[in-house]
Amino acid sequence: MFLEDFVKELYTKMGIIEPHQLNYQDIISHLGIKLLYWYEPSQALFSKDRPYIFLNIHLSKQQKWQDFCHELGHVLLHAGNQRRLSAEFVKYQEAKANLFMYHACVPSFMLNKLEINDFSSETINLVADLFCVEGPFAAKRLEQYINHKLGTICELKPSNQYETS
Repeated sequence: MFLEDFVKELYTKMGIIEPHQLNYQDIISHLGIKLLYWYEPSQALFSKDRPYIFLNIHLSKQQKWQDFCHELGHVLLHAGNQRRLSAEFVKYQEAKANLFMYHACVPSFMLNKLEINDFSSETINLVADLFCVEGPFAAKRLEQYINHKLGTICELKPSNQYETS
């Protein structure tokens, strides 16, 4: 299963199908995650098999959503204490959580409904506003989304490169 399919299934099971429905309060309620605010960098941990996400209280609304989705990636995709893992494995988990963050904050199945095909500042601002993310975050997610769309189109398009005349 691809990450975008995992996110779509996760959200649709919760009844989240539109951008305005994306909020961490509903997600933690459905998944039984305890959310706390503090003054340290955001993080996730498990205590007695219960997941906790700690968000930095000083972050903007957009940054909190982005950090929440990153930490949610750790909760859903990883197990164990990173302090006991090798540096390389921690890097791997962080990269995976970052990728999850982009898909969870701005899901592909919701972008598909918008029929987005460009990186214009107007489109970036639309995505940033609709999904409550920062502009640079929206730009990077759009780049991922459009590159994936183009890659899929190229895979489906037959190649004439091996034909002889």
